[in-house]
Amino acid sequence: MDKFTTLTGIAAPMPLVNIDTDMIIPKQFLKTIQRTGLGKNLFDEMRFDPDGREIPDFVLNQPAYRDAQILVAGDNFGCGSSREHAPWALADFGIRVVISTSFADIFYNNCFKNGMLPIVLPRDQVDHLMEDARKGANARIAIDLESQTVTSTDGQVFPFDLDPFKKHCLLNGLDDIGLTLEKVDRIDSFEAKAAEARPWV
Repeated sequence: MDKFTTLTGIAAPMPLVNIDTDMIIPKQFLKTIQRTGLGKNLFDEMRFDPDGREIPDFVLNQPAYRDAQILVAGDNFGCGSSREHAPWALADFGIRVVISTSFADIFYNNCFKNGMLPIVLPRDQVDHLMEDARKGANARIAIDLESQTVTSTDGQVFPFDLDPFKKHCLLNGLDDIGLTLEKVDRIDSFEAKAAEARPWV
């Protein structure tokens, strides 16, 4: 998993509330267990019409936001079914950070396992960043994970809370497999002792 330290990028405004996982990646695209390739279907039913043509008004189809790495979203982002494909699709599209007033718990935790940073801020700060994001490609929002801050284009700094363990994992690029591999010496030692004590197993 890629490490996350700092990011300065374009933020796309998505003020909708209750954006659920089926809106993020519709159910017909859940047949794969690969983490790549889902970005083209991110927000599929919002991005494309029934004939597969782009809907020009959708934010990620607008030229200013095609390279967005940050989403500033409405309340309760990632609600609905507990599909890990949702953060997979966001990450594959290029989104590394989602900022909202609140997240569904399972989506929130899945983000950290996939190198993404979900940031919870008070409504007035999210509203400020939403307006910042509406400025388009010339606006850049900066995130510093070590200092746990979001800096708007006009220089306002908003601190955010984060569980220290989740922060450690992101800073060091550790998913569940990476965390296990950190303990590989102890695992090998245990297995050697167990084989010696119980050779018949």
